[in-house]
Formats: sequence, C-alpha cells, structure tokens
Amino acid sequence: MRQKLRIAIWLGTFWLMVFTPWVAAKGETAQAAEQVSSDSMWARTDYIIGPGDVLSVSVWEVVALTKRVVVLPDGKISYPLIGELMAAGKTINQMREEFKKALTRFVPDPVVTVWVEQVNSMLIYVIGRVNSPGRFLLNTNVDVLQALATAGGFNPFAKRSKIKIFRKAGGQTKIYKFDYNEISKGKELEQNIVLKRGDVIVVP
Repeated sequence: MRQKLRIAIWLGTFWLMVFTPWVAAKGETAQAAEQVSSDSMWARTDYIIGPGDVLSVSVWEVVALTKRVVVLPDGKISYPLIGELMAAGKTINQMREEFKKALTRFVPDPVVTVWVEQVNSMLIYVIGRVNSPGRFLLNTNVDVLQALATAGGFNPFAKRSKIKIFRKAGGQTKIYKFDYNEISKGKELEQNIVLKRGDVIVVP
C-alpha cells in the first residue's frame, strides 16, 4: 500500500514538473503576442485605411461572413450581402460601425470585428540625390530625417538646404521646405515634420 502511494506521489510530482513550465510559457507567449498586436500601427482603431490595405472582417456566430477583403485602388471593398463600401480615408472604428449598420438588415444586432491584416498603403517616396531613392512602406510614424536616413543619406552633389516635401490633400498639393544644414545645427526643427501617406521628398 505504501509503495503504491509513493508511486502515485512520484507521478503527480513528475507531471506537475512537466506541465507547469509549459503552461507558463504558453501564457507568456500569448501575453507577448497581445503586446505586439497592441503596439503595431494596424492594431490601432484610429488607423486610417488606404488603398492596398487588407482588412479582416468577422461577425460573431456567422462564420460565412468572416472574410478577408482588399481595399481596391478606388478605395472601395466588396463584401457579401452588402456589396461595395468605401473604406479608404476611414478609421477602423468607422468601418466597424458601417458594417454593423449595413448588416442589421440581415443579422439582428450583429457583433462585428474589423482589423487591418496587412498595411500596404502607408507609402512615402524619396527621390533625387540620395543613395537609395525609391518608395518606402511605413509601419510607424517617421519624420523627414528618418526617411532620408532610410533612403541611404545624401550623395555628394545633393543640395541639402533646398529639400522639399510634397503633400497632396483635398485635391491640392502643399510644399514644405526642409533645410538639412540648419536642422543638423539644431535650428528650425519645426521643418522636420512627421510624414503622411503619399508624401514625396525631393532632394535636388
């Protein structure tokens, strides 16, 4: 009898040693994943959707309405039952409310979740006399200095005091001046603006 009791205690201790670290590790992994998700740009509900972004939409207890949709170049998406919806220029919260409103005709009091699965629209462009001109995909806020560094810095012939940033808004193009020589001295730092989707930096 005592031998069986000793065996039972030993087995209990063994399984406790095996599973406790596994459960702890699983919890830490889930916590880490949640942290990454909450910190990323596309996890924020105030993120503004743009063409090329990939959205995931799900409706609680309606599996057939869980879809992955791409924002087309005209800014629209296509979704079952609803048809086309304008997505570009709207936040995640706004899109969720639009889905809820449109789906109410088919699903009583729908619980809708919307998130950005892929960010493909946060593009800026750096052209001119830099070492690696091109377009760059942003996944966080970037200012002009950071963008220039991403483009490999200036080549020897760059006119660093005559850089310009072109930004389209409301059908118009606004031009911002950027004097690297002054900013590198700690002056006129207000010129080092945070870039927005579609901004073009020109280094003459």
